[in-house]
Amino acid sequence: MCGVLGMVAYQPVNQSLYDGLQMLQHRGQDAAGIVTVEGNIFHMHKGKGMVRDVFRTRNMRDLTGHAGIAHVRYPTAGNAESTAEAQPFYVSSPFGIVLAHNGNLTNTAELYENVCNKHLRHINTRSDSEVLLNVFAHELRREVTDSDSSILSVDNIFNAVAKLHKRVRGAYGVVAMIAGYGLVAFRDPFGIRPLVLGTQTDENGKTAYAIASESVAFNGMAFDLDRDIAPGEAVFITLDGRFFSRQCAENPQVSPCLFEYVYFARPDSVIDNVSVYQSRLNMGITLAEKVKRELPIDDIDVVMPIPDTSRPSAMELAHHLGKPYREGLIKNRYIGRTFIMPGQATRKKSVRQKLSPMESEFKGKSVLLVDDSIVRGTTSREIVEMVRASGARKVYFASAAPEVRFPNVYGIDMPTREELIANGRSNDDIAREIGADGCVFQDLAELEQVVKKLNPDIAGFDASCFNGCYLTGDIDEEYLQKLSDDKSSPSTVPAGEIHTAIRINNHSDEEE
Repeated sequence: MCGVLGMVAYQPVNQSLYDGLQMLQHRGQDAAGIVTVEGNIFHMHKGKGMVRDVFRTRNMRDLTGHAGIAHVRYPTAGNAESTAEAQPFYVSSPFGIVLAHNGNLTNTAELYENVCNKHLRHINTRSDSEVLLNVFAHELRREVTDSDSSILSVDNIFNAVAKLHKRVRGAYGVVAMIAGYGLVAFRDPFGIRPLVLGTQTDENGKTAYAIASESVAFNGMAFDLDRDIAPGEAVFITLDGRFFSRQCAENPQVSPCLFEYVYFARPDSVIDNVSVYQSRLNMGITLAEKVKRELPIDDIDVVMPIPDTSRPSAMELAHHLGKPYREGLIKNRYIGRTFIMPGQATRKKSVRQKLSPMESEFKGKSVLLVDDSIVRGTTSREIVEMVRASGARKVYFASAAPEVRFPNVYGIDMPTREELIANGRSNDDIAREIGADGCVFQDLAELEQVVKKLNPDIAGFDASCFNGCYLTGDIDEEYLQKLSDDKSSPSTVPAGEIHTAIRINNHSDEEE
């Protein structure tokens, strides 16, 4: 999962892009990048680490211009250790394009073959996002060549996106900047990954536009949420603020990723016209009904969330069970999200650094712990051990999401079945594996209904990690096995920090 952001305004955008990226930090903590455009010149700075660590005062001064795009990275394809794979990516032809991508492509190998061997383009990393950029650049160049013009038209841009939709499979929310022209944004035809449009009107009646992975980014930029970018839709905003949009897919449908509502998105975001916070509250209500059926409620003394994502669900669950709600696990907010940390050993170590139990809340009590989901089971096992060590009499576990039994190939880092604790195990088996006295999972049908009730226009969902059904129709056993094999193969791409003005700016490492 990553976060993307784009903006066209009437004043410098560097600070707004930085502020918006910080609001999207939960979507990726591996790397960050910003590109601004000034006429035909791109100014770029990107590097590994959190937003606050990548950008210093000297970097921000060099990011001049009234339009730009930005990205926070959570590695799902390519090499997590390489700054070369930090986004946005850049190609010089046609016109000069920078692109940032949230999601994951499923036919990358086929596209790579075409891009490199047929289109004679060079791919410098293992990132599917760089492949996507080169597919877009190729289709744009063909459009301009076929129109026998050196000037790019709005039709050229939308036609290029339409051809890209026909070639590319997978999940993608994209923002791109074309030098001298403006901002392009588009979303995959299923709308698996989120993308929203925001606006800001100044005292002169001029409208600035922003595109982001989540509406919460606009809170940090003083923009208003206008609407979702529709699945398959593309928008183009010129550098002087003219707005164009077009549906570029043949059979689009609204089928967002369920895991966005369960875990990834911030609770104060609205995705596909659904309040993430309200959906999580409602998950707690349906989960409470299942807990009543499957656990000895009279034996439960207290309900506690595993902070932070599960808090709304846990509060509603406790209310509907008529049980006290307590916060017995205190979170260290300076430790990142353990689920998106690369490497099992790193995740395991960080759990005890991240959460600290208050013994007084556990001693002698039978506790129902509520989490948003159980994926690998590493965090859950460590937490159950901590709770028991703090004196809990019994520990039950409830998940606001169903059992994660299948790999996700659309941008969530759970690509191999071997890593999933629910793979091939019953709920009793899972309880034993994590050391709990009982374990309850949300029903998939109930979860889907919770979100659909908040927006009946949603046609369906990407629930592939729960049910093994892949919307793009191109995932088979061979594909999943290759994913597993690729994950065990280390990359040799070197790491480092990148700063370009394309013209390239070099700076010392001293912080201002």
